[in-house]
Amino acid sequence: MKLNSNTNVSEKVTSEANSALRVCNRISDVCISNGFWVKLVSTFFYIGCLPRAPGSAATVLGVMIAYGLRNHLVFYVSVFLVITVLGFWAAGRMEKIVGERDPSCVVIDEVTGIGIAFFMLPFSWSVVWTAFFLFRAFDMFKIYPANKLEPLPGGSGIMLDDIVAGIYTNITMQIALRLVG
Repeated sequence: MKLNSNTNVSEKVTSEANSALRVCNRISDVCISNGFWVKLVSTFFYIGCLPRAPGSAATVLGVMIAYGLRNHLVFYVSVFLVITVLGFWAAGRMEKIVGERDPSCVVIDEVTGIGIAFFMLPFSWSVVWTAFFLFRAFDMFKIYPANKLEPLPGGSGIMLDDIVAGIYTNITMQIALRLVG
């Protein structure tokens, strides 16, 4: 019985990995000219091709970028502004390449959103963990107006709901930090 249970788990993991590989293979078919750049940017250096939790992995990378730039305000704003502009450009194109709405392999929106979430926040473990999970919750539950922005066509719909989640996270964290001290 136990062997059968492990076999089912193994088959499920293999199936999910194969599904992620199929998406990456579909987009690999267009890795010529700007198709390569669209894939590289929208998956944020192929993090979006991870078989499990690519959005969370991209969010963690976004936190690391924010941490590295925390003491350099001009660079922080510049880097996340470039990531955001590239995200609007690449996300809608990747949506067309993959042939599905807001494909899970597009994770540049998470990087943009978490960059906004951590803007001008102090870095401590409690702040990092709280802001990370708060951002993921706002991104998942799509509180107004994010729920109205997500259906927008192309890169706008993909990027804007995460931008709103980042703004909500930052505002919530700024208020909480002022109340707690």
